[in-house]
Amino acid sequence: MSAFEDELELRLSGIRAADLWRELRRLDSSVGPSIRFAGRELLNLSSNDYLGLAVHPLLIDAATQAARDFGAGSGASRLICGSLAPHHRLEERIAAFKDTAAALAFSTGYAAALGAITALLGPDDIIIVDKLVHACCVDAARLSGAKLRVFAHNDLNELETILKWATAKKHAATTATKRQQILIVTESVFSMDGDLAPLRELVELKDRYGAWLMVDEAHALGLFGKHRRGLADALGLGERIEIQLGTLGKAVGSAGGFIAGSRQLVDLLINRARSFIFSTAPVPAAAAAAAAGLELIARPEGAALNEQLWIRVNCLKNAITRAGWSPSSVPSPIVPLQVGAEDTAVKLATELRAAGYFVPAIRFPSVARGSARLRVTVSAAHEQADLEQFARTLGARSCLALSTSIIER
Repeated sequence: MSAFEDELELRLSGIRAADLWRELRRLDSSVGPSIRFAGRELLNLSSNDYLGLAVHPLLIDAATQAARDFGAGSGASRLICGSLAPHHRLEERIAAFKDTAAALAFSTGYAAALGAITALLGPDDIIIVDKLVHACCVDAARLSGAKLRVFAHNDLNELETILKWATAKKHAATTATKRQQILIVTESVFSMDGDLAPLRELVELKDRYGAWLMVDEAHALGLFGKHRRGLADALGLGERIEIQLGTLGKAVGSAGGFIAGSRQLVDLLINRARSFIFSTAPVPAAAAAAAAGLELIARPEGAALNEQLWIRVNCLKNAITRAGWSPSSVPSPIVPLQVGAEDTAVKLATELRAAGYFVPAIRFPSVARGSARLRVTVSAAHEQADLEQFARTLGARSCLALSTSIIER
């Protein structure tokens, strides 16, 4: 091997030794409530397709028709010649669904966060993020060059302390030609823990200290509120949040991300968000499927799927409790089962896969070292009997995996 490959192999050996090795697993089926992996049918408890829309005929038909009408690809970035009718229809649908003045679609949620934060902030500004906010927001904060401060997860007291410091710096730095901005970033439903942000208190704090607030609704869209717009709308806070970030690849059932807010915000992003300006436009099929997903969520069928999801969530949590675990009582389709050690989480996930269940072992850097877990996610498409059987299997297999780990240590 060359010196380059020797160095890479050394780094890979370190990943293996730390029980952090990852590999791609080929699936030979759609990502529904069950999947086909390595020639076997497994119950899929790992997907973020919370309402089961990724395989819904309405979305498939919309994607197929868009591919026929507009082709397989968009041909260029939106600002050159790739701004196709499906993209505009999607953005109109997002803005109507989120009840905002405008919206802008991106190829991914990661690209949406990266584009928005770097367009809004620069080296003179301050960004304050929850410790457990998604990696895309952290990466965007670093790339923006703004002063980055982190507050302990959902710790309003620490956030206010940082805001006092930031406000003092803002007043000292503001001149007739330069205005320093403060941006707070949080998720509404946290992706690895499934808990909720204290949005009412966050809005009050950002208003009190003259900051902006960006809320990532990736795991809340389609699930919370009368209109299923997300947690912000469920709490009546949508109009008070400057930047709403979302994804179209979870409950919506397609792919992509978006920013929703004022017309001025969207116009600025069209002109300044580099991940938008310099990316080929999303494929028309994905845009059309996402628009169809949002339309379905807003209909009575969406309300019925939403209700069914929460019935399934409660079913799983009750069954897991009977199996000896203590799931959170927070309403969320994300049910993390804390294990601790990385190797124990991998063993337990492997045991469950052998028993017919596909559940990911979540490890560093997705979560802090020593806080590895199984991340179980529920879909409206799951059958109650399957969830109950999984919980019984989990009870038996977890005892085996955990006891084996203790003996080995």
